[in-house]
Amino acid sequence: MNVALFIAKRYFFTKKKRNIINIISIIAMIGVGVGTMALIVVLSVFNGLEDLIRSLYGKFDPEIKITSVEGKSFETDAAFLERIRKTPGVVLLTEVIEDNALLRYNDRQMVVKVKGVSDNYHKQNQIDSAIVDGDHRLKRGEQQYALIGRGVQYQLSIRPENPFSPLQFMYPKAGKKVTLNPENAFRQLGIQAGGVFAIERQYDDQYVFVPLDFAQELLGYENKRTALEVKADSPGNIDKVKNALQEKLGPAFQVQNSEEQHVSLLRAVKVEKLFVFVTFTFVLLIASINIFFSLSMLVLDKQKDIAILASMGADPGTIRKIFLLEGAIVAFTGAVVGLVIGGGICWAQQTFGIVSMGMTTSVVEAYPVLMRVEDFLFTAAAIIVITLLVSIRPARKAASLSIRDNL
Repeated sequence: MNVALFIAKRYFFTKKKRNIINIISIIAMIGVGVGTMALIVVLSVFNGLEDLIRSLYGKFDPEIKITSVEGKSFETDAAFLERIRKTPGVVLLTEVIEDNALLRYNDRQMVVKVKGVSDNYHKQNQIDSAIVDGDHRLKRGEQQYALIGRGVQYQLSIRPENPFSPLQFMYPKAGKKVTLNPENAFRQLGIQAGGVFAIERQYDDQYVFVPLDFAQELLGYENKRTALEVKADSPGNIDKVKNALQEKLGPAFQVQNSEEQHVSLLRAVKVEKLFVFVTFTFVLLIASINIFFSLSMLVLDKQKDIAILASMGADPGTIRKIFLLEGAIVAFTGAVVGLVIGGGICWAQQTFGIVSMGMTTSVVEAYPVLMRVEDFLFTAAAIIVITLLVSIRPARKAASLSIRDNL
């Protein structure tokens, strides 16, 4: 094996002459390096996007969410809520009432999603870190406040904490028929805007947080809730708590962790990442075809050397290893350089944010990048497989050369 490696290195690193075989090998090495670098960078960008999605939704969504399988709401009572609170691992329970309502502000109006929450709602997520104006608290003493999305604020030109222009919410009264005055068919309640949050456009353009009792009165839900949000005692215990709650509540309720609440979006990102990996693997395969050509030409160029080695006692396996190692040297040299450069580019982007999003309204200034060890391992594994595929035929051809015909 040491002899085979020594000869393979001499074939690749020889300084006596640079013929067309060496040039093709260098081109193959550069192609593998560029493809490897691009694959690492693109996979890291997808990791960054996935991590960004999780962090954005983490500011709004709970660790565990309980909803009804049938219908948009379900009945609750003190005993039911206490059963959930006493589940091992549960440290926080937030009651939620969510429904569409009409919001008026001065002479403007729009339909919004009203989300009534318990006083401890800000402990469930990172909503307080997303406040861009005002305060996240929905109750300050006896005064109630609403927390509005930045998109809602822009569309209605809302001024937070303006006591002279409260928000007016309207919701249809159950069982009321249409009358000459349509406003009689609606419940109407006013509340002052106390703060503005900015998370992601999907939420900013439609959500308004209000105290739970305000939502109960406006929407007429009484003891009904549309969801219960649960916080576990530690991130590593979330799935265990989720399974315990699902077992306790039974099939009538759906218990989801944060990833399951956005399973379609996260699955789409992972599928796109997989397709990118497959596509760039084919690019690496195409770049590695040059290795096949250089090895095939090297076999023709070194027929006499191969015959001399065989006559000196080298078995076909040793000769085959020489050319397999020659292909490995070309591919792995390019791959290592590509991995180092790709990792360096990702590190620079993470540290300095060299490439910006180019939009003033983007949630982050620079493209998100996140390197993962498994991406480097999968890329290395793909290069090993590709190198074997393109090197094995020339290596077999070299091992099968006739001594008598080439001496």
